[in-house]
Amino acid sequence: MMLVMRTTVTIDPDTEHLLREEVSRTGQSFKEVLNQSIRRALSQAAEERIEVVPVFQAPFPGELADKRFNRLADEWDDEETIQELAR
Repeated sequence: MMLVMRTTVTIDPDTEHLLREEVSRTGQSFKEVLNQSIRRALSQAAEERIEVVPVFQAPFPGELADKRFNRLADEWDDEETIQELAR
């Protein structure tokens, strides 16, 4: 026995257009196309494995390990600005 959940979702107009095109192309109901699309997208996401290959083989500098990089970039920017103003 399959349990069915009814819910209300807001679908963006561009997404609705894509779904309706698929309904026209396949002759399936909107509900079937929507469910198949969600299943396909979620199963592909689960299957995708991203392999991260380091660009540099050197270890990450320990003094930067606990830094927040946006803040670090701001600090370096500030230091550079101070040096330029001191000239």
